[in-house]
Amino acid sequence: MSIFKPLFMAPEVLKKNYNEKCDIWACGLILYLMLSGELPFRGRSKEDIIVKILKAEYDFDSPPWKNVSRDAKAFIRKLLVLEPQNRYSAEQALRDPWINASHRRLTDLAISENALNNLRVYRVSSSDT
Repeated sequence: MSIFKPLFMAPEVLKKNYNEKCDIWACGLILYLMLSGELPFRGRSKEDIIVKILKAEYDFDSPPWKNVSRDAKAFIRKLLVLEPQNRYSAEQALRDPWINASHRRLTDLAISENALNNLRVYRVSSSDT
């Protein structure tokens, strides 16, 4: 029942040289999971997954992303940036238009119910591994 921990680690954590920006990466990863029901870094093996994490290789091509706004995807792109110095800070993330409630689109608000269901499904499926 153990989940592969590197799935949730920022590239710099895998390299053992990190700061608080690794938490911003984790926020991006969790948001990706909430909005799509899947992890951004997938592969056939742990090694494949680590390579994708170290290159920050992810996409928004799967069907769940069809109904997610450009603003939400842009926000995730600012969180899942390979180089920590180019990644959003917590302050920048809090000022992002997608986070700012006055700028949220109605479609983003409707996703919240789907996001909760995605987390439930992921929790059940990950407890089987």
